[in-house]
Amino acid sequence: MINPFQLPHQYYQKGDLTIGVIATQYACMFDEITFSDHPTTKFVDELIGKTKTYQHVLSLAFAVNEINENPKILPNVSLGFHIYDSYTDAKMTHQNTLKLLSSQKTIVPNFKCDKQRNLVAVIGGLDSEISLHMAMVLGIYKIPQIAYCVFTPLMNIKSHLPSFYRMVPNEEYQYAGIVQLLLHFQWTWVGIITTDDDNGEKFVQILMPMFLQHGICTALSAKTPGVSHAIEKLSSIKSILDKAYYLSNSNVKVLVINAETPTIAYLIWTLYFYSMLTGIAETSIGKVWLMTAQWDFSSETMHRAFNIQVFDGALSLAIHTNAVLGFKKFLEILHPESSKGDGFIRIFWQLAFNCLFSDSKDSKELNKRCTSEEKLDKLPGTLFEMSMTGHSYSIYNAVYAIAHSIHKMYSSRPKHGAMMDIGRLGPPKLQTWQLHSFLRSISFNNTAGDIMSFDENGELAAGFDIINWVTFPNQSFLTVKVGRVNPQATPDLEFTMKEEVITWHSMFNQVLPIAMCNENCYPGYSRKKKEGEPFCCYDCTRCPYGKISDQKDVDDCFQCPEGKFPNKNRDQCLPKTLNVLSFTEPLGITLAFLIFSFSLITAFVLGIFIKHKNSPLVKANNRDLTYILLSTLLLCFLCSLLFIGQPHTVTCCLRQTVFGIIFSVAVSCVLAKTVMVVLAFMATKPGSRMQKWVGKGLANAILLSCSLLQAIICAIWLCTAPPFPNFDMDSLAKEIIVECNEGSVIMFYCLLGYLGFLAILSFTVAFLARKLPDGFNEAKFITFSMLVFCSVWISFVPSYLSTKGKYMVVVEIFSILASSAGLLGCIFAPKCYIIILRPFLNSRDQFIRRNI
Repeated sequence: MINPFQLPHQYYQKGDLTIGVIATQYACMFDEITFSDHPTTKFVDELIGKTKTYQHVLSLAFAVNEINENPKILPNVSLGFHIYDSYTDAKMTHQNTLKLLSSQKTIVPNFKCDKQRNLVAVIGGLDSEISLHMAMVLGIYKIPQIAYCVFTPLMNIKSHLPSFYRMVPNEEYQYAGIVQLLLHFQWTWVGIITTDDDNGEKFVQILMPMFLQHGICTALSAKTPGVSHAIEKLSSIKSILDKAYYLSNSNVKVLVINAETPTIAYLIWTLYFYSMLTGIAETSIGKVWLMTAQWDFSSETMHRAFNIQVFDGALSLAIHTNAVLGFKKFLEILHPESSKGDGFIRIFWQLAFNCLFSDSKDSKELNKRCTSEEKLDKLPGTLFEMSMTGHSYSIYNAVYAIAHSIHKMYSSRPKHGAMMDIGRLGPPKLQTWQLHSFLRSISFNNTAGDIMSFDENGELAAGFDIINWVTFPNQSFLTVKVGRVNPQATPDLEFTMKEEVITWHSMFNQVLPIAMCNENCYPGYSRKKKEGEPFCCYDCTRCPYGKISDQKDVDDCFQCPEGKFPNKNRDQCLPKTLNVLSFTEPLGITLAFLIFSFSLITAFVLGIFIKHKNSPLVKANNRDLTYILLSTLLLCFLCSLLFIGQPHTVTCCLRQTVFGIIFSVAVSCVLAKTVMVVLAFMATKPGSRMQKWVGKGLANAILLSCSLLQAIICAIWLCTAPPFPNFDMDSLAKEIIVECNEGSVIMFYCLLGYLGFLAILSFTVAFLARKLPDGFNEAKFITFSMLVFCSVWISFVPSYLSTKGKYMVVVEIFSILASSAGLLGCIFAPKCYIIILRPFLNSRDQFIRRNI
């Protein structure tokens, strides 16, 4: 058997139990296999070193050393590791995975030729493709594999590969974090850039429905070619300018980047060539770059002449990390001679420090020689970082997860058997498939204080950090943790953000960038969709009269609740004031003053008539009816007070009924007086039979019958549909009308109609008797009083119907006062004039002389 071509890069540390690792330290190109030659794999070009990923190797070595020095985790058992490289190639990944299952120099996976190497689990790889290639092989042997990659497509592979675990969170949290981040800053007009392959297509297919669900529009969606087509695409000046136009579009301030290496590399080269062709600095393209967790500043994707400040202020999701004590010190003392068995460190050292060791067989000509005294902390961040990166932190935790699982497995054995196993070098008896049940249920606090456990899908039960990238003119950068997406936290802490510590791109002058299709529709306006534009683009229309909007970007304005009305700007509901005629306002005070004034005048007139009750004038005009009329007029004035103030059930029932009955008594008195004048004249004729009708009996009968009929109308009203207090919310825009609902409008107008009938009847009789030759004939005065009375109440009806609120009450009060004052003035003013100012006319002689 001829073994296939093998690359020599590996890192081996002996231990009782071995952890296998497929790292990604180098990239290289291999020739195509043809059927004319022996199927061996050979290099086409030299290795391309990835200096930043060397920290992955160091974090694993650091974790293994910590565990071996800690007697509480694996007492009497040491961990070792064996690291191979994937070379970002499927063939080499399969080959090196098989080598982990075989002896050191031959690939014989189904035989244990080396008893000193007891493989318990494998860690790797860096990307989803490498991880799945490894899983296909390791799954056959049920060997636990812990990957540290963030998958671009959202996949659930646990059901297909039960031996596969990932020390990173589920990708759902990353997509949810992107959406939450956009919503937090109200960025609804964004661009998406991804690779032109299946991963990129999957990225868009997952993200777009989430965007639509949360009201986020995609202003542009650009795709970058894969690695194989990148150089070809970049050779076209038109392609560069077209793509750069998309990137420099001033209407799009936020770009969501699926930050895989091909996407970032193509993006950087596009910006670089665009700057060279147009003379426009890359930094003038002021954007907020929102990157996925694959993003990192590294020398492989950064051209030396490229100004990384174009990415100043970028935000990215990242695998959660925490400071691990002792790791920085471990790096500070590291040098090539201190790492025995490390087949990666010398190549890393030469690439990172741009030097050659004296015994190096590299063909490159470099004047600088490596001394092994170089310090890692002097390297720029694009080459190497001193703080543990997300992937390194995942590898570190993966080692501890394996160690704690082994510890639980040994602890679960019977004590006597466990002691015998340890005495007999128990680890060789460990079967890898036995580790799964312990690994699935593992939960521990790591040295940085984070809780590590797997969920039901075999993925880390954790979230993502949100990182702000701050760049400097010397091509260095700083990462600042500004937030976190943590689904395991309480609802109020699932998404946290520290806006105050974020550094934005200099083009934004440290002001929060706005990413919207158009300005917000402020309160008082609603959105109106623009025809032919995405739903994020809209016009703002003023809320219609009577409606408001109290938030930004509402789709429809709404009515204010009862008891409130829109303000002038139509962005707030104000409480309505009560529209009621009160005693404290000027109009109420004026009416109350008039009521009491007329009441006093009426009382004064009544007093005059009582004082001069035996005078011929008072006697001639039916003294008893005069007293009743004046008393009812006094009550008419006073009943107007029932209409002032906030109405209640009692006052509503009394207002119209008391007014109707009192006024019917007053008008009945006038009618009785008029009838008595006519009868008195007719009784004076010789042979007249009317004498028997002249007397108090007829007058009282007219008064009682007419008043009783009105009282019956009021009683029926109160028994069937009585008036009640009512709050009219709708008639006036800014006020609530506090009124008395009449209950039955028909009964109200029956009351008024009956009063009108009595008034017209009195007016007719008085008009016919106005010229009777009687010295104290008051028929003509009654005629004028009834004319005033009828005129007032005829004009009352249209005025009453055309007003609302307290002014309707004012109209009724005014009508009561005017009609009452008309009766008082027209009937009693002339009599008072004679009694007070012309007493000589108030004599029997004068009365007889005038009759003659």
